[in-house]
Amino acid sequence: MENRRVLKGILLLALIFCVFAGCNKGSGAAGDQVTKINLATGGNTGTYYAFGSAASQILTEKTGITIAVQSTGASKANIQLIDAGDVEIAIVQNDVMDYAWRGVDLFSGEKITTFASMAAIYAEVCQVVANPAAGINTIADLKGKNVSVGDAGSGTEFNARQILEAYGITFDDIGKQNLGFGASADALRDNKIDAFFCVAGAPTPAIIDLATGKDIVILEVDDTYAAQLIRNYPFYTQFPIPGGSYRGQNAAVKTVAVKATFIVSSDLPEDVVYKLTKAFFESKAEIEAAHVKGKEISTSYAVEGISVPFHPGAVKYFKEIGAM
Repeated sequence: MENRRVLKGILLLALIFCVFAGCNKGSGAAGDQVTKINLATGGNTGTYYAFGSAASQILTEKTGITIAVQSTGASKANIQLIDAGDVEIAIVQNDVMDYAWRGVDLFSGEKITTFASMAAIYAEVCQVVANPAAGINTIADLKGKNVSVGDAGSGTEFNARQILEAYGITFDDIGKQNLGFGASADALRDNKIDAFFCVAGAPTPAIIDLATGKDIVILEVDDTYAAQLIRNYPFYTQFPIPGGSYRGQNAAVKTVAVKATFIVSSDLPEDVVYKLTKAFFESKAEIEAAHVKGKEISTSYAVEGISVPFHPGAVKYFKEIGAM
């Protein structure tokens, strides 16, 4: 009996020690004890989810860390999930994470700084689509026109406001409508609006479909206005939409883009984020084979236009290869 009491006491002490020594395998444990992390993406029919699913399988193989993919409400929701400790890594737009870090726009009054940048992945292109029959050839021509600026409160609406601002145009100067990409394309097809903003990977299916049956023009954000926009909002980068992306668009069109970006919880250990970052870039060929957006993976692109500080683990990798 006495021996059993002693044994129970030893086991209880061992359990208490395990709890306080960090036997938990979650993200707060030492790096070599992290065996699983959760990745927040977007809707299960969107690019975030598809890309995240493809990349996570490869990174799980390369690092030995199981990456569980979650379908979510995308950028804003993903940042909130990291802040709540529900996920450790997420894909978000770099402009939305800038808003969160500063507590402005989409995150007005809700400043969140519990995350860090890991790497920018691919471009989400700011495309301004117009009906040439409405006499629109430049963004300046949008003044006085009926323009959809994306869903109310969306990242696209803020992008539209910022781009128009660079041209001296406010929402008061246009017939503003808040429609999603598909609804915007339908409205332009039916001549209910004259133009719309779409922030997505190019070419975008909704615009491809629209262009098959209607003449459109993709408006340019030229160098002067792009430079002013980037000065005011450093999360933008210049981006050319390749010629031939849409019917009737034969030449490349200069515009700007924001970036789909991996962010991580600030609580993730440095060696874990280093391992993930290194594996991601060293697996470019495999990721590209699994998803078309993998072709845009680049270490130089990964560190440009990112206003939120990088996680020390990512910094270690980028400095190691000379990208920082």
